[in-house]
Amino acid sequence: MESPTYTAFSSGPAPGARLSPQTWLVTPGVTPQRFSTTVTSGASVALLDLEDSVPAGAKDDARADVFSFLSHPDGRPAAGTGQLGIRINSAQTPHGLRDLAEMAERALWPDLLLVPKVESPSDVELVVQAADGHGPRPRVWALIESPRAITNLADIMRAEGLSGVLFGAADYAAAAGCRRTTRAMWYPRAVLAAAAASAGLPAVDSPFFSLDDVAALRQEAIEAAELGFAGKVAIHPRQLPVIEEAFAPSRSDVEAARAVLEAAATAEGSITTVNGAMVGPPLVAAAHDVVGRAHDPLTAPSEKAGQAADGR
Repeated sequence: MESPTYTAFSSGPAPGARLSPQTWLVTPGVTPQRFSTTVTSGASVALLDLEDSVPAGAKDDARADVFSFLSHPDGRPAAGTGQLGIRINSAQTPHGLRDLAEMAERALWPDLLLVPKVESPSDVELVVQAADGHGPRPRVWALIESPRAITNLADIMRAEGLSGVLFGAADYAAAAGCRRTTRAMWYPRAVLAAAAASAGLPAVDSPFFSLDDVAALRQEAIEAAELGFAGKVAIHPRQLPVIEEAFAPSRSDVEAARAVLEAAATAEGSITTVNGAMVGPPLVAAAHDVVGRAHDPLTAPSEKAGQAADGR
């Protein structure tokens, strides 16, 4: 995942629970004045970054600031509104080991840990093992950002303790020697979404890095939703409502899904039709999903996200 622009932001439950990961808002660990804004943005996951957005010489200071915020009573989203996450440095590096060691020593963990540069199950399992027995274990997500990781997805998805995966388009494009265009990214995105679905895990799409091209952000988010991603990362609060709208079922989607469920209930298990289209078990399952997401408060466009988009 490419480093968020340092100036991008305006100042101003138990493991296993399936909270919607629809919107992630990431902020660099070198900007502690923006941590509270990120946590109160209305994003499903407020992600503080210790990796790519933090220069090598600022790693220790960023770690201290992030962990200080984590230990503060205000350093968590309000109950039921989202999760606090930290992208650590790769556990194959000294800084990554320091990230894990300090959290373990203090038994101080966020709700979610994002592990970068994952290319094998051991990259995930090392972090899971480091967290075991040192306080409530966070959900551990893998950042998939290289062709080698895409090739090894079947093994990575079987990693013990893996809770979800996130796609890093910028690093993938650099490693693959390709452009970061929709066409170039279609294959790795599709493969990752399919592998995650096969493993029963959520997948979240890479950030969209242009802050001014709202139409392109909306189109990329819609395409990610079509591929089966559960959400997308934002690098600015004003991107959140656009992403939420792309992933939330529309009114017409919900009405069509309810029509399918009503027809299925009347048919009592038999194949039936709705508006001239045949309805069988796969469409009924999809309709249940649409209606369920429509009633999930974490998938409805939030008032806070709308306020952030307006700069309030």
